[in-house]
Amino acid sequence: MNWRRWFLPDVPDMVGMLRRQAEITIGGMDALIEWANGDPTAEKRLRDCEHEADTAKRELRTALTEALTTPLDPEDLFELSRGLDDVLNSAKDTVREADLMGTAPDTAMAAIAERLAEGTRLVAGAFDALATGPTADATAAADAAVKSQRRLEREYRKAMSELVVVDDLREVTARRELYRRLARTSDALIHVAERVWYSVLKEG
Repeated sequence: MNWRRWFLPDVPDMVGMLRRQAEITIGGMDALIEWANGDPTAEKRLRDCEHEADTAKRELRTALTEALTTPLDPEDLFELSRGLDDVLNSAKDTVREADLMGTAPDTAMAAIAERLAEGTRLVAGAFDALATGPTADATAAADAAVKSQRRLEREYRKAMSELVVVDDLREVTARRELYRRLARTSDALIHVAERVWYSVLKEG
C-alpha cells in the first residue's frame, strides 16, 4: 500500500479544469459566429455554453479552496478562469442586446466574431502549454492571441467608419453599441492572454 498516498489527498487537475472551461468558451465563440452569420438558433447554444462554463468555473473555485498545492499561483488560476467567464458573458450580452434593440447581425459582426473565436483558441492553446508548466510555449500562444485581437481592431474600425454613410440614426446607434460590446469582449480576451504572461513570469 502507498501510505503516503493514503494520508495525502489527491491534487485536482486545476489546469485541466481551466482547459475544460476554455473548450466551452470556444464553443460559445463558435455559436457567436453562427449567430452573426444569421442562425437564430445559435443564441440558445451560446447561452447553454455560458451556463456550462459557469459550472466549470465553480468547480475550479471549489478545487482552489480545498487544494493544499496548486500548479500555478491560486490567484492566477482564479483570474484566468474569471477572465474567460468575462469573455463568454460579454459575448452573450451582445447577442441579448441585439435582440432587445431588434437589430440583426451583419457582416462586420461576423468578421469580428471570427477574430474572437481565433483569439479564444489561441488562449486555449496557452492553457494547453501551461499543463506542462509555465513555459515559453504558453507565452508565445498568449502573444498570438493578443495579435489576433489587434487584427480585430482593424475590423472594428472599418465597421465603425462605414456607419458614417448610414442615414438611419437608430441603426447607427444600435450598431455602434453592438460593435463596441464586441470590442469590449476582445479587451476581456486580451486581459486573459496578458494574465498568462503574468502567471508565467511569477513562476519563472
